[in-house]
Amino acid sequence: MRRYRPWRALAAALLAAGSMALPAHAEQDSAVVLAYSRFGDDRQPALSIRLDQFEAHIREIQAGARPVLPLPKLLAALEGGKPLPERAIVITIDDASRSALDLAVPRLRAAGLPFTVFVAPDLVDRGAPTHAAWSELRALRDAGATFGLLAAPLSAAELARGVRRLRDELGRPPEALSYVGGAISPGQRALVAGQGFRAAFTQASGAVHGRADPLALPRFFMNESYGSLERFLLVAEALPLPVSDVTPADPVLGPNPPAVGFTVSEELGDLEQLSCFASNQGRVGVERLGGGRVEVQLTEPFPPGRGRVNCTLPAGDGHWRWFGLQLVVPGSAGSSE
Repeated sequence: MRRYRPWRALAAALLAAGSMALPAHAEQDSAVVLAYSRFGDDRQPALSIRLDQFEAHIREIQAGARPVLPLPKLLAALEGGKPLPERAIVITIDDASRSALDLAVPRLRAAGLPFTVFVAPDLVDRGAPTHAAWSELRALRDAGATFGLLAAPLSAAELARGVRRLRDELGRPPEALSYVGGAISPGQRALVAGQGFRAAFTQASGAVHGRADPLALPRFFMNESYGSLERFLLVAEALPLPVSDVTPADPVLGPNPPAVGFTVSEELGDLEQLSCFASNQGRVGVERLGGGRVEVQLTEPFPPGRGRVNCTLPAGDGHWRWFGLQLVVPGSAGSSE
C-alpha cells in the first residue's frame, strides 16, 4: 500500500498563501520544535536529511523572520507562563552522530543558530566511530550548545545511569530527554518524572504550547522523505491543537486498529473543519460527539512498526492547528508518517 503523506494538501494551501503574518488570534505561548538525527547519510535515509534540504531550512529560517530559541529558554517561558516570540523555532538533534558534528554543527554555527543535542551515553562511552567523543561534546558545550539525554527509559537504574554519565562528562545533569523511538508509555513517563526532568520529547507531530504535558512534548521529525522545503514551511507555521483525554493512553497497541479519540479545548469552537489522517490510510473519518470530543474512525490496522494519526484544524491566514499521535505495533521495526 502506498505511503500517504497528509501534509501535502496542507502545504499546497500554505505555499499558495505566500509570505504570511501570524493571524491575530495566534497564541504567544507556542513554538515549533524541529528534530533532526543524521545528515547527508545515504545509508540511513529514514534517519538522515540531505544537506541541500538542511541548508534550505537554514536559509528559510534566516530569511523568514523565524527566531530560533535555545531549548532552555523555551522551557523557562513555558514554565513561567511567559510569551514567546512569534514564529519561534527550536532546533534539536537526536544522537550525537559524526554526521551531526561534522556537517550540521558547522552550518548551524555559521548561521548563528542555537541547538540542543540529545546524547545516548552508551554509544559515546564505547567510542563508536559513527559518534562524537566526549571531548568533542565538551567543546560544543563550551561553544554554547546545550544537551539532553537520548534514552529508552526501560528501568529507573538505566535512566539514572544515563543522567549520571551526562553529568559526569558535561558538567551538569540533563534537563530534557528524547525518547528513543519517539513514543512514550505511561510507565516510561513515570520513570522520567522520577528523575526530575523538566521536559521530554516524543516524535508525535505538533506545536509545543504552555498547556501541553511537559513530559510528552511533540516535535516535527525531519528526514530525507519529510525534509522538503514544502514540508518545512508547513510545519514551521503550525499552531497548537490543545487536546485532553487522549485514547489509547498507551502507544503500544493491543487492539488494531485502535479506538483513537481526544477532547479538543472548548475555546476553539466549531470543529466542523477538523480533519484527520492516518499512516497508509490517508484521510479517515471523524465523529464529533459534542463537548469537543472527537473519535477517529480507523478502518484498517496499522502494520508492524510505528504509525501516526495527525489531525489538523484551519486557524486562518493559511495556518493550521496540529495534533499528532504516534503509535507502535509490536513486530519488526519501522516507521511511517
